[in-house]
Amino acid sequence: MDISHLREPRDSAAFTVSEINNHIKSLIESDYVLKSVTVSGEISNFIYHRSGHLYFTLKDDYSQIKAVMFKSSALKLKFVPENGMKVIVKASVGVYNQGGAYQLYVTSIQPDGIGSLYLAFEQLKAKLSAEGLFDKDNKKALPYAPLRVGVITSPSGAAVRDIINVTGRRFPLAEIFLYPSLVQGDGASENLIEALDYFISENSVEVIIIGRGGGSIEDLWAFNSEALARKIYDCPIPVISAVGHETDFTICDFVADMRAPTPSAAAEIAVPDFNELLMRLSSLDDRVLSAVERLFNKHSERLALLSQKLSGADALFLSLEDRIERNKIALAVALEKIIEVRKSRLSMLSGKLDALSPLGVLKRGYSIAYANGSSLKSINEVSINDKIKVKLVDGVLDCAVLNKE
Repeated sequence: MDISHLREPRDSAAFTVSEINNHIKSLIESDYVLKSVTVSGEISNFIYHRSGHLYFTLKDDYSQIKAVMFKSSALKLKFVPENGMKVIVKASVGVYNQGGAYQLYVTSIQPDGIGSLYLAFEQLKAKLSAEGLFDKDNKKALPYAPLRVGVITSPSGAAVRDIINVTGRRFPLAEIFLYPSLVQGDGASENLIEALDYFISENSVEVIIIGRGGGSIEDLWAFNSEALARKIYDCPIPVISAVGHETDFTICDFVADMRAPTPSAAAEIAVPDFNELLMRLSSLDDRVLSAVERLFNKHSERLALLSQKLSGADALFLSLEDRIERNKIALAVALEKIIEVRKSRLSMLSGKLDALSPLGVLKRGYSIAYANGSSLKSINEVSINDKIKVKLVDGVLDCAVLNKE
């Protein structure tokens, strides 16, 4: 290997490490083939550095090579590379002097066997689904007959004309508020978010239709924005997504409160059919009248029955009055008999008490002797010269004991 051009000849034959690496770098980077290569392989050791650069290893069954993708190129990716993903990269081969290793300097990455946009779509769909943004329990109910409908779409596309025509035919009472927006290309997703912010801040509509006509996945890509999906999820106003044709699906469709296969179908979902509504109101009117009539007849019959019952109330009251009078007489007779019986018994008891009374004994000529407040039963209870009292039927005698026999 001739490396004499690296420096001026000198006595020593030794080269510095930097000189060797620089020489190898110049050899590799001057190779026309290695300046632009397309390489297929499997990603491993993937690192998303905080600087925005991507570092990974590209490998096959027999070998591997380190690779780096700088931030300026990484920002253009539509998907997030992952370990185990088979990809095709466009790169140049260069030497990292400090590490003394050659590596791929990658400018673009494409999934091997699947489009990058489709892969990005599936990755975001899986991510938001895992967070619960697609759950049915989190979706808001649509108003039944909104009078103010917000529409976010291109002002010149067929979608807005379809929405206006269908809404006007089905429910002419509804007003349509159009926020003209980009629906594809750079700045479209940001424009769609601005439209939602407007309707949220104004709170002027009851439901929002967001969408556009059909197209390729590239044309519909603005509706696969993660920021737009989160804005729709957080929107307090119900949102109907109407993007593309019936077979087209976007992230917007999954996160919206209702997905319509087409813009025309979105208008049919958003508002009721006016003629059908009139028929239902007419039917409800008939049902209400019938119900009122049945209720009236029912209460009329009940009132008639009560009237019949009240017509016999006078006779009932007279019968009750007669029964009360007869009961009063019977009660008075019974009370009089009870009083006579009680009087007779009281007289008999009085006679017995009178016979047992000490006063009755005195009337028959007997007397009672007292000493110290107690009646005397024996001569032994007093002594000679004791003072005693003798009670007769008509008074009391004060006496003295002169002798005891």
